[in-house]
Amino acid sequence: MAPPSAPLAPPSAPPAPPVGALLRRYREAGEPLSCVPVTQGLLNRGYRLATTRGAYFLKQHVDAPTADRATITRQHQATQRLHALGLPVAPPLADSAGRTVAVVDGHCYALHPWVEGRHRDGAQLTASGSHRLGALLGHVHTCLAQVMETPPPGGAYESADPERTVRVVDDLLRLARAHRPRDGFDELAEHRLTERRALLAEHAHRRPPPASAGGWVHGDFHPLNLLYRGAKPAAIVDWDRLGVQPRAEEAVRAAAIFFVGPTGRLPLAKVRAYARAYRRAAGADAAELAAAVHRVWWERLNDFWILRWRYQLHDRRADPQFPAVSALAVWWTKEYEAVRDAFTG
Repeated sequence: MAPPSAPLAPPSAPPAPPVGALLRRYREAGEPLSCVPVTQGLLNRGYRLATTRGAYFLKQHVDAPTADRATITRQHQATQRLHALGLPVAPPLADSAGRTVAVVDGHCYALHPWVEGRHRDGAQLTASGSHRLGALLGHVHTCLAQVMETPPPGGAYESADPERTVRVVDDLLRLARAHRPRDGFDELAEHRLTERRALLAEHAHRRPPPASAGGWVHGDFHPLNLLYRGAKPAAIVDWDRLGVQPRAEEAVRAAAIFFVGPTGRLPLAKVRAYARAYRRAAGADAAELAAAVHRVWWERLNDFWILRWRYQLHDRRADPQFPAVSALAVWWTKEYEAVRDAFTG
């Protein structure tokens, strides 16, 4: 998966959250018993907080672009409205003063009910589960259109400049070749970077034009942000990237994350079931999905965030994703028409 932003610095062991000071603001939450970090997730910090009254999810917002109180409050208001419409979300709890964002020592925290469930990727979804996933995301988009203000008109979403990408490739190649001790990851990185540079040269003329049709989207819809209870979704979490983007691109991007296999292939029958359900729920037509497929394919062809984390930020948390993600861009280029047809047919 490709996060919308990268960390500002390499990760370090976070300090323990100020549980006592926080729970004093939530009088109904009980006394603390334990606070255990939730290891999944790359941008913010989460904890399973057990108290004498039950279990909660304590979130510390640290990702700079979305960690201010006003932005978090807007996210919370959106989830409250979506919950009222029947979407599976977990709105935050309000403290004794009615606030959902607690600021302690300059850091923003939020307390959510703990949702029991498990994550499922595309390999664990049947055709009907894939259909349900597409319908859910389409429902998210239509509900967001109801509860959020109308996006301002205009605004262009530029696509990646291949000349700039080649400069990034050259810099990453230099770093990968110089990395010591050299290992199999470095060899794969060098191979993929060299391969991608050739693909960029071959397909530079296919750079998509700016997109202008934007709507409200979750912004980070992937398996770690969706909890299942049995076969049904129980909660969509982590609304930090709530924003205005071309909505069909989120649908394509989410499918590429949910369904990508270890070898970088997408199971196109499942993608077709997912996309048909999304189009029906969101009221999107085939042309909108075709344009989104092209733009997300181009995005993947120009994207090297995992290597930038490893070689420029010395952050290896995303390394395990690289083999599949890097293979996907190559496979998608070869199977471009088949992928487009799965999303539009």
